[in-house]
Amino acid sequence: MIRTLLPRAGLVAAAACAATLLTAAPAAAHGADAPDGTDYRTRTTGVAPARPGLEVRVVEAGARLELTNRTGRAVEVIGYSGEPYLRVGPDGVFENSRSPATYLNRTLAGDTALPAEADPAAPPSWRRIADQPTVRWHDQRALWQESAPPAAVRAAPDREHRVRDWTVPLRDGADPLVIGGTLDWVPPPDAFTWWAVTIVGLLAVGALGLVAAADPAGARAMSALGVLLVAGGALAVVYPVGRELDAGAQGVGGVVVGLLSGQIWSLLTGLGAIAAGWYALARRPAADFAVALAGACLALFAGATNAAVFARSIAPVPWSPEAARVMIALVLITGAGATTAGILRLHAASRTPNPTPNSTPNPTPAQT
Repeated sequence: MIRTLLPRAGLVAAAACAATLLTAAPAAAHGADAPDGTDYRTRTTGVAPARPGLEVRVVEAGARLELTNRTGRAVEVIGYSGEPYLRVGPDGVFENSRSPATYLNRTLAGDTALPAEADPAAPPSWRRIADQPTVRWHDQRALWQESAPPAAVRAAPDREHRVRDWTVPLRDGADPLVIGGTLDWVPPPDAFTWWAVTIVGLLAVGALGLVAAADPAGARAMSALGVLLVAGGALAVVYPVGRELDAGAQGVGGVVVGLLSGQIWSLLTGLGAIAAGWYALARRPAADFAVALAGACLALFAGATNAAVFARSIAPVPWSPEAARVMIALVLITGAGATTAGILRLHAASRTPNPTPNSTPNPTPAQT
């Protein structure tokens, strides 16, 4: 029976999961090395002296700075050796190919090898990299790059610490400006507690598989699993939307472009889980297989890949870190729990004997 049902089971969920596997990649829309969480909170106090139309903010959980220049004049970002690094103005964004910062800032770790042309003393060689007057970049002055935390943090890791006040120099023509900000250590949460709650929750959801296995129809249990998968899939779609907003995406169009270019794997996972949930609610044949498959993709590609927030104090979303942890915990609970329940249902179905066609009994000899 299972063999005949599998080809029809969960076609939408299977397609979404397969596409997820084929397209899984780093989130290019907000930087290939955008962090999944951090314990260092980067904030900006703005540009001083203030310039109307010149705005700066922190994006990607502090991994990048974003500068927007609508003053109508070009403004330069100064590199680590005092050289022009970026030029942002009405004609777009240009980077100086001779600035070492151009290469060091390409990765969060700042470990890019410098080419021979990188010479801060050489005249700038400008190269256009964007048409709009907005630029985002890693800046080591606003980050903690050491592998070990600061000494004050090591002495009292359960307390919040000011690591440093940082500045990034700018130049508006001949006028010097500066971006100011702060870098703080924020104690991380207890990851064990979050994992313990998540495991208990997914076991509770998985127990629905035992309930469904005890009932040949399993209508109520499968309906409950369907509702949970729809909810988990919705969270799996909302979370990457939050990541795009935190990365600086502007408007619906910016969010959609970011999702399709870098977060398509998470989007497909969420949509596949929603489809499998509706499949189960409709009590379609072999919905248990669809539930198990979609749940596994949900737990792996939308839950486990974002589980760093359980152990990090700063999450790469525009809402609170606590809300981010709850969302990921629910995604893991619904995904892994649905997988367990679906497998239990499949196991119970495999042990159920196939009905045999009724045969016409042999006529008994007529009594004489």
